[in-house]
Amino acid sequence: MTGPAATRYRLDSTWQRPGDGRTVIGGSPLRLFRLSPGGAHVIAQVEAGDPPATAAVTQLLDRFVDAGALHPAPVAGRGLFTADDVTVVMPCYAANPLPPTGVPVVVVVDDASPRPVTLRPGTPPSGPGAGPELRLVTIRHDANRGPGAARNTGLAEVATPLVAFVDTDVTLPDGWLEPLLAHFADPRVALVAPRVASAPGPGPTAGYEERHSPLDLGDEPARVQPGTRVSYVPSAVVLCRADVVRALGGFDEDLRFGEDVDLVWRLLAAGHRARYEPAVVVLHAPRPDWPSLWRQRRNYGRSAAPLAQRHPGALAPVRMSGWSLAVWLLVAARRPLAAAAVAAGTSAALVRTLRSLPPSTAAHLAAMGHLAAGRQLAEGLRRVWWPLALPALFTRNGRRVVAAAVTVPSLVEAARRRSPRPLADLPAQVAEEVAYGVGVWEGVAAAHCAGPLLPALSGWPRRDDR
Repeated sequence: MTGPAATRYRLDSTWQRPGDGRTVIGGSPLRLFRLSPGGAHVIAQVEAGDPPATAAVTQLLDRFVDAGALHPAPVAGRGLFTADDVTVVMPCYAANPLPPTGVPVVVVVDDASPRPVTLRPGTPPSGPGAGPELRLVTIRHDANRGPGAARNTGLAEVATPLVAFVDTDVTLPDGWLEPLLAHFADPRVALVAPRVASAPGPGPTAGYEERHSPLDLGDEPARVQPGTRVSYVPSAVVLCRADVVRALGGFDEDLRFGEDVDLVWRLLAAGHRARYEPAVVVLHAPRPDWPSLWRQRRNYGRSAAPLAQRHPGALAPVRMSGWSLAVWLLVAARRPLAAAAVAAGTSAALVRTLRSLPPSTAAHLAAMGHLAAGRQLAEGLRRVWWPLALPALFTRNGRRVVAAAVTVPSLVEAARRRSPRPLADLPAQVAEEVAYGVGVWEGVAAAHCAGPLLPALSGWPRRDDR
């Protein structure tokens, strides 16, 4: 919230305030803030859940919000908008949707399904006598134009200030709208998305997706920004300011996949904010079988190169310090002493740079940064660079490196999600990421764009004096 009214904030899981209390470490990517005495006093009040309600304080805290270290926690029902200010747009192909209730207008766009869409039983009728609760608009394309075009067609019918794009394979819980609406009290917020979990279902594929759906971005709130913990949100369910989406030209109809990611990133580039609100959990239908899941992941990979052309640098498979990369290259080359020396040297340099922190804290940050870089490299090798690693399988050391890259991401994810099956899903995960990687390389070849293959190297941690 940017006005003088008070708001509550949630601390990010990375939040630390060590030493003399005038330093904050947190956010994604990790950033260091050095506080004035007054700033430290304000932060102490934020931590206690009682921030002062002044414009100057809000301006200060916005720095932390933009870094992903703090997350606004607006109260549902006290924002500027209600459900009456929302139109739902549902792009539809070969499905019979059940439009959500609780909003004044639902626009269903049939993207030239083989058989015209019929609404599922229980849907309120449209037209005269339909009642005041819901006005239902149905539109049919003469030719299939893709989900982005279907959403744009629906957007043209929207007269309310907000539009919710909702896919037909999503189940919305009761009360799903109010927590999302609350974020629009901040006039810079133009898009809010809930958590998209995979719905339970029969068979091994559904169980696997419950544990590993790529649409499920976790249970922590976040600001959305490329290169961060939540770098995009899927369009399965998104609530947007209709005028902002129109001003951006809507969804890019040339993209059959990744059009939702592109819209979010264009919105951010235009200076707006996007929020991820996991307090609302919607359920997405799982893929019916393994081939369907692998085709979906391959298509996701194919979208990487067109997105990289539109958003240079945003699709880097890893982001890390060059020193961390050097450490892990030395480990892979079986030079442990040299790797340890580089790691120790960077830790000592960080201790000298971060003199406001206890040396043990700075050294711990350096060690955790190197470990995080190792996990990223393993994920990059398993997801994108695996074709380059195939020759390594002919050497003993290469096989060790590849084995570590295959298993480490699964173990880390299992620990993060508290999975009871840390290695049972490993074959399916590898097959899924191979499919994604095949799509990436196909897209790179077709678009002549190597962006999704190139790492982004930078310094760490960032510093911000306030």
